[in-house]
Amino acid sequence: MNYLERAKGFVIKENPIIMGIETSCDETAVAIVKNGREILAESIISSAVEHAKYGGVVPEIASRAHTTAILTATKNALKDANLTLDDIDAFAVTEGAGLLGALLVGVSFAKALAFATNKPLVPVSHIRGHIAAAYLADKNLKPPFITILASGGHTAIVEVKSYTESVCLGSTKDDAVGEAFDKVARVLGLSYPGGPNVERLAKEGSPTVQLPKMLKNYTGSEYDFSYSGLKTAVINYVHNQTAKGVEINKADLACSFQHSAIDVLVEKAIKAVKEKGYKTLTISGGVAANGYLRKALSFAVENTDINLVLPEKKYCTDNASMIAAEGFIQYNQGKFADLTLNAKAVMPFK
Repeated sequence: MNYLERAKGFVIKENPIIMGIETSCDETAVAIVKNGREILAESIISSAVEHAKYGGVVPEIASRAHTTAILTATKNALKDANLTLDDIDAFAVTEGAGLLGALLVGVSFAKALAFATNKPLVPVSHIRGHIAAAYLADKNLKPPFITILASGGHTAIVEVKSYTESVCLGSTKDDAVGEAFDKVARVLGLSYPGGPNVERLAKEGSPTVQLPKMLKNYTGSEYDFSYSGLKTAVINYVHNQTAKGVEINKADLACSFQHSAIDVLVEKAIKAVKEKGYKTLTISGGVAANGYLRKALSFAVENTDINLVLPEKKYCTDNASMIAAEGFIQYNQGKFADLTLNAKAVMPFK
């Protein structure tokens, strides 16, 4: 009997222990999570230092780094949890979106583990994984709720109707907010990773630079975003001031950009929660680790009945615990893959 035939007979267990594997970018991450909420162990090996030499992630370097680190990360997680592979009930792995070569390392490794142990293989969307990080922050959290999805590749207001059904109320029409942070960082001469360095510099400044409001006179969804114009405005400001021989206060510019980029996220998210009549708002994605965003949201929900769920910053950026958390949801639905599972550089939100 081959693996596909065996997979059809897998029994969904109560209180499953799931290993999550995440290799979509520059973090090789393995985590072991029970019931989708209780983290038993996690191991992350980053190649960010290598990428910093080139000002951004180099796909070939990332893929090679995953290849050398994934076994070590797996052994570390099992050791920390005091478990063996026999104790794992399923293997959840990021199938996309991300860097194709990097994803292939994780997918291939997860398939090998599933085949060798005769355990279910659970494919997970990286985006749904980010959203599931909220379940790690609040173990009693249940849908429905609104989440801000903000990362280097995505910016959206998402209505999470149930554990398995989500609706994108609005998204960016061009650059994602994290992408804009990275591009502005380069203009300001800041090193990789751009987002945290822009935030760090912004703390030293004030929002004194006038920057344009996004999507002025826009007729699409009221929850849509656009960051291309904001990014361009920063670039033009730098070029114009430099041409005039005027010294630029980079801290003020960084602070002004951060306010313009983040305030609209907060405004639209609060609007969505109120219009949908929900009581809970969560944040997800790498930009959710931004301190100004977290403070602005906390301030916005003061004296309201909105429950704000803020995952720890380490669970906002790429990690395997969120993949295991979403893997738990897919596992309970019996959504298993066979050994033909392949990585996908681009995946539609669903």
